Amino acid sequence: MNGMFDSAKTGAEISIGLIGIMSFWLGILKIGERAGMINKFAKAASPFFSKLFPGIPKGHPASGSVIMNFSANMLGLDNAATPMGLKAMKELQELNPDKDTASDAQIMFLVLNTAGLTIIPTSVIALRMANGAANPADIFIPSLIGTFISFVSGMIAVAMYQKINLFKLPILTFIGGFIALMAGLYFWLGGMPPAQIQTYTSLLGGIVIFSIIALFIGYGALKKINVYESFIDGAKEGFTTSVMIIPFLIAILVAISAFRATGCMDYLVNSIGTVVAACGLDTAFVPALPVGIMKSLSGSGARGLMVDVMTTYGPDSFQGRLASIIQGSTETTFYVLAVYFGSVNIKRPRYALACGLIADLVGLIAAIFIGYIFFK
Repeated sequence: MNGMFDSAKTGAEISIGLIGIMSFWLGILKIGERAGMINKFAKAASPFFSKLFPGIPKGHPASGSVIMNFSANMLGLDNAATPMGLKAMKELQELNPDKDTASDAQIMFLVLNTAGLTIIPTSVIALRMANGAANPADIFIPSLIGTFISFVSGMIAVAMYQKINLFKLPILTFIGGFIALMAGLYFWLGGMPPAQIQTYTSLLGGIVIFSIIALFIGYGALKKINVYESFIDGAKEGFTTSVMIIPFLIAILVAISAFRATGCMDYLVNSIGTVVAACGLDTAFVPALPVGIMKSLSGSGARGLMVDVMTTYGPDSFQGRLASIIQGSTETTFYVLAVYFGSVNIKRPRYALACGLIADLVGLIAAIFIGYIFFK
């Protein structure tokens, strides 16, 4: 009961804590929307996103918000990604004919978010450094591969439901481009010390996000729109959205707390270990499994479990490294579903949860195999 009450309090605190950043980012996005910059983003990304989101009309602002959300996610900029994602979900809701039921475009967007395509797992590297790892960034490339596999598996799962043909040039070009990007980052960052990697990645993320802010404000002034008034209108939307998600977030966090506190998580992990041992397979990965299971439920909970694994087995142990790869390879499905769908009051998610969990499962299995390949 204490855990459930604490989680209810946490849910409200998270939502209230979002008010400031939500108001700020939706204010900036409103400037970009009225200045026409969002439309420019949408047109630039339309060759790829038009194939995955056929329900979004050409040039619609939702496309620009979607690409900006994915860009922020890839750079690990959670504070920027969430407001942009909620803005995109609201714009997709405007195109949704059945307001209580998730549309195909909303499901694709949400699942790709839960797949969690992240290029640079800066927070994981920082936690490994804080726990005394000899080379905190040694999980950089394994996590990059894991998050890419999770993203592609989520995209395939939704495409199968929606009968979308993925063998088209823009989609294949994106996948090939991301593989090339992984190779480029490996050659650029691979030989650097961990502290230098953190410095460069933090600098890169900061430059990108500050550039977007400056670009939107500058372009808005150039177009002679009322920048201040536009910002205030967007900030009001951010305040409303932050308040709307409180009931949905409290409900999901309380359920997760009950699952953990009653010991159901321990029973599940121990059962998996018993089955694996009975098959004569190596069980070294089992202690890191709670991180993968919890990651679907709670990002902060998974982060705590990752630190616990590193503390128990050591940050440079196989278990410690595997827990770090898992943390950097998957996203918080239930949290994202509650916040994003809750922000537009969707009550029937259809197959969104199933596809999100498929991406999580594939990402978890891939992370385990990658861990064995790199560190065992």
